[in-house]
Amino acid sequence: MRNPYSEIFRAPGTKGFAAAAFIARLPIAMAPIGIVAMLSQTHGEYWLAGAVSATYALVNAFLSPQVSRMVDRLGQSRVAVPTTLVSVLAFATLIVAANQHWPVWTLFLSALLAALMPSIPALVRARWTEIFRDRPELNTAFAFESAADELVYVAGASLSVGLSAALFPEAGMAVSTLLLAFGSAAFLLQRSTEPPIRPAEDGAAGSAIRLRPVQIITFALIFVGATFATTEVATVAITEELGQPEAASLVIGVYALGSFVLGIVVGALSLRTPLQRQLAIAVAVIALTTLPLLFADTVPTLALAVFVSGVAISPTFITAFGLIERHVPPAMLTEGVTWVTTGIGIGMALGSFAAGWMVDTFGAQNGFWVSVAAGAVALVTVLAGQCRLATPDCDLDGDEAAVPAE
Repeated sequence: MRNPYSEIFRAPGTKGFAAAAFIARLPIAMAPIGIVAMLSQTHGEYWLAGAVSATYALVNAFLSPQVSRMVDRLGQSRVAVPTTLVSVLAFATLIVAANQHWPVWTLFLSALLAALMPSIPALVRARWTEIFRDRPELNTAFAFESAADELVYVAGASLSVGLSAALFPEAGMAVSTLLLAFGSAAFLLQRSTEPPIRPAEDGAAGSAIRLRPVQIITFALIFVGATFATTEVATVAITEELGQPEAASLVIGVYALGSFVLGIVVGALSLRTPLQRQLAIAVAVIALTTLPLLFADTVPTLALAVFVSGVAISPTFITAFGLIERHVPPAMLTEGVTWVTTGIGIGMALGSFAAGWMVDTFGAQNGFWVSVAAGAVALVTVLAGQCRLATPDCDLDGDEAAVPAE
């Protein structure tokens, strides 16, 4: 039987940059929770740990599209090398500042500078796109990257917390920083697969966020991201309420497992349904599967409900990135992809806050109402944007129409 995943790695250089990118993006998951684990132990104040971590995460969400926009104009190496160097040095300074109890402002300044870290998921998807543009293998490559993202979030967070708890407070951040340095170096040194700089033409002036399809997808994924964070926060609260707090990591792992499995399956299929409809179906599944979470009152039922609610995450990512590749001019592709990941990050930050407030105010089980509301908004957004997410002339059957000559 044909294995589509083995076929995409037959292209020269793909194994090398995919492996390096996996290592380089582990800090995406390791750094935010690593900062909390480190500072909560060195300073004994969770508010400070959370504030510094939030500073890093939110500033990174704002800066990443700007860095990616520069990448599109100047090339991956010219931009990612200096920004990664600044990020690595800033993380190292943050570690020393925490260990030596430097003034609090140095923690925030270090976190702010570390946020210059470029979006490795966007850089690696740009390389896949350059190799398989307008070919069915690109969907498989995006599926592989979505599965890799899931593994990063599961393994990275667990590794960071585990190292800090088992060795010393700064261990998680130290390993995260080393992985960022060596992984990024290995990725950027592979110049043969680096996408060429494309001239800004065919409407590629300005920022990718000015394009309506990018706005629709980014806005929808803010609310999809909110469902992720809500599930994590509410799961921790419910398992603690049930007297089984140790079960939280298992349940959250099952959540990612559901997404990973279906993402791999979808990537192996050659679906002919138009991408905008695939996105609507995936988001509809996310929205509908938030409802059983409201009635999960034991660890086994919670694990089952969470597993089911996670199955459509990777398909949502795969189709979202596919639509970005389809609608965004090549000269701004990296920025377009980064806006999608930025939307998810913003949604996770907002979802964590909203879910925490709901849990504190109305109880652990009611935290899932945030997921229900966010899923509904995401679905309405995608359905309302079907025409704009289709071809430019709003052909909802997905057939490209000829552009009339002027």
